Parts: sequence; C-alpha cells; structure tokens
Amino acid sequence: MLRISEIVKKKPAIGWILFLGTMAITFGIGLFASSIMERRVESQYRFQMNTPIAQWESDSGKWKDNFPREYETWKKTADSSFKSKYAGSAVRDLLDENPNQVVMWAGYAFSREYNQARGHFNAVSDIRNVLRTAVPQPGTCWTCKSPDVPRLMNEMGIAAFYASKWSDLGPKVKHSIGCLDCHDPKTMNLRISRPALVQAFERQGKDVHNATQQEMRSLVCAQCHVEYYFKDKKTNYLTFPWDKGTSVEQIEDYYDNIDFYDWIHPLSKAHMLKAQHPDYEIFQTSIHAKRGLSCADCHMPYRSEGGIKMTDHHIQSPLNNISNSCQVCHVNDAKELIRDVYERQDKIKELRDRAQDAISRLHIEAKFAWDKGASEEEMKPILTGIRHAQWRWDFAVASIGGPFHAPLETARILSTSIDKAQGARIQLAVVLAKHGYTEPVPMPDLSTKAKAQQYIGLNMEQLNKEKQEILTNVISKWDDQYDHEMKTRK
Repeated sequence: MLRISEIVKKKPAIGWILFLGTMAITFGIGLFASSIMERRVESQYRFQMNTPIAQWESDSGKWKDNFPREYETWKKTADSSFKSKYAGSAVRDLLDENPNQVVMWAGYAFSREYNQARGHFNAVSDIRNVLRTAVPQPGTCWTCKSPDVPRLMNEMGIAAFYASKWSDLGPKVKHSIGCLDCHDPKTMNLRISRPALVQAFERQGKDVHNATQQEMRSLVCAQCHVEYYFKDKKTNYLTFPWDKGTSVEQIEDYYDNIDFYDWIHPLSKAHMLKAQHPDYEIFQTSIHAKRGLSCADCHMPYRSEGGIKMTDHHIQSPLNNISNSCQVCHVNDAKELIRDVYERQDKIKELRDRAQDAISRLHIEAKFAWDKGASEEEMKPILTGIRHAQWRWDFAVASIGGPFHAPLETARILSTSIDKAQGARIQLAVVLAKHGYTEPVPMPDLSTKAKAQQYIGLNMEQLNKEKQEILTNVISKWDDQYDHEMKTRK
C-alpha cells in the first residue's frame, strides 16, 4: 500500500485538499468551542442583578435592566389584536353576543357590562373603565389587578386592605399585573403573593410552599384564576371555597351549607351565586394537567435566545403561538390543531346556549308565577333549582378556557345545568297550573343586549353618563395622586 506521503508526492493536489480540509475542520471546531463558551457566559450571567430591585417594587419597568427579554415579551400583553373564534385578547362585548345573560344577571353589575378580558397589561385600565365599578365595590376587587396589591397588603394589613373601599384604594393602585405578582425580587423564584391561595391550602392541611417548580408554574396563576367569594359583607375577606373540594358540586355544597349568596335576583327572587373565573379548578380535571403540564407550558412557553432559555412572558392564547405551544408536543399541522380546538368549543357552545336559554326563561317564568300569587313554600324548590342551574352554567362559562382545557368536564357541568333548569321549569309549570295558568308564559324580546337591558329596567344612557362623570372627575386624577404619594415617600 502506498503511504500518504508518497501519494502526496505523486499527486500534490491531494495534499492541498487534505491541508485545506484539516484547516476547515480545525476552524469549525474552534467556532463551535467559542460558541459554547459564549453561551456558557450568557447563561452564567442570566440571573446576575445589574440593578437591585426593591422588595415591593410594583413597577415592572424597574425590573427591565435585569430582565430585558422577559420585560419586552411582557409588554406584548398590551396587544389586543388577536381574536380567536370564541376568545383571544381582542375587545368583544359578551353581553352583545349573549343577550340572555343580561336577564340572568339582572340585579347584578354584570348585567351592565361584561367584556372579554384583555391582556394583563390592561388589567388596571379595564377595571377602572368598566361600568360595573360605577357601583360601589369593596377594595378586595383590586386583589388580582396589580402588583401594587402585595405592597398595600404589607403596609395596611390584609384584613384592612379587604375592608377598604374600591374607590379609596384607586389612587394607590397604578401598575397592571407584572413581575412582583409572581416573582421574589431577590431570588426570582416563583412565589405566592396573594394570601387567599395559601390560606385555602392550609385549611386543607397542605403547605403550598412545598410545591414543586412545575406546580408553581400553575399555582402563581391560581392566585387569581380561580373561584372565590367575600366571606363577610363587612370585612369582604377574600376566600377560596375549596374546603370540601374544587369540583362544581363540592363548591356548591360549601356555599349551600353556609347559606351564601352574591345577590337576590329581582325577577325570580332566587338567591344567586356568581362564579368568578374557575380556570384552575377546571384545568385540574384536564388531560394536560394529568400529564403533568402547567399553565405556563402552554400560555408562557419556553423560548431560546442565544444560549439563554427563557419563559415567554407574553401571556396569551396558545392559538396565537401554535409553534411554541401546541406543536412542542403535537406533530399535527397548525390548522388541524386549531380545527380540533374549535370543534370542542363549538360543541360546548351548543350546551351553553341551551342552558342559558332555559335559565333566562326560568327567571321570567318565576316572576310570572310570583305575580300569579305563588307562595314561598311552592317556589322554594324552584328557586333552589334556578340557583344550582345558573351556578353550574356560570362555573363552566366563566372559565373561558374550560371548553378546551377540559371539554368532558365542562360538558358534564353544562349538562347538569340543563337538567336542573328543565327540572325547575317542570316544577314551575305545576305551580302555575295550581294557580289556573296552563298556557306558555309570554316571553319578552331578548334578541339584543339593549332590549334585554331595557326589559330588566336598566337606563343605560344614564348609567354611561354617570360612569363618564366618575372617570372625568375622579379616576382621571388617580395616577397623579399615586405619583405624588410615591415621590413624597422618597
């Protein structure tokens, strides 16, 4: 066999090829090694603080120097352009889409205005502007809207914060949901900044501080995306009704045992419950939760920049980020995945519409029965049926993501809502027959939000005028008052 040196002597071109090839390989290895070292350096400095962050720093802009990538993605929650078939971050009038809900919430502030929630960046402006806050509200309503809340709770005390008036706390709350809500400013570890979640776990004999990192990636969301109530009308102490469990029936039983109600319906006179947004409770029944996924895995998926792996803080619908959310696990085409989501949502909507049609009719028929002379004893089981039917409907609907998170559980809840509503309507027909009325109860025209609001007696022109006066004369001054107080402290 010829040696390489002999081959090179006979064919010099081969020598040049070997030389250049060796140089190219050596250069490539050098670049690769340099890249590795650069990425290691980036990773090493990932959590080094350039600027100290104060313990109760509620302005997310003050976190920017240390975490520019996270801050820039968080700012994108201000974007209200994405609109999916049923949700998204775009502004949409949900009462306009579902006028029956006006009747279902008659006597409650939600009958005035109920819109699709926008991104976290808009939390403070949205609660300031919504017509519901023209009605006197407790300070507790600020709890989930701002990172100023942990600071205020620390300064005032938790009970004093809850017992305050919403309007009195208005000048003390400026910044929308941000860094301090979920992170310890010293370590950047995820932490629970709202006491109600900690207390709910304690009453079940659990310590939320023992949660794993993956569990925390859902629990920081569960501080707010849950069902809750104000335990006492005087103290308005925020409480999660989880003592018996987190299913719709267990929470219903909890409320029934303490005879709690949010308001008395002016038409039916039923003692009503208003579900808040039990996203965490319903998500726990989902296949994704059972497979160990967290809220953040889909709504705040990981992304890489250079050698840095980071969590995308543009918290949004996964449907607007299919490649980084769904397709991390599912190899299906994006259009196919979206089609699957809409198919589930379409079927849940069918059940939702049937439930709210039956329940809105129930309120009107119950009023008709009262007008015909029905007694409290006759109406008692019917009013319980109305309470339970609407509670279950609301539990399923108020969890905006429920139809996708857990379509089977959401469908089960809505089917029991329909069952209870139809059962109450049958009982009501019997009562009406006893009072000599066997014809169908005449129904008002509820084809539009305006007609439904007029039917329940809302003067929307006057209510909008009153709200505008509050915005102009009171709320418009809150940011200046906040800034003045912060400067005075310094």
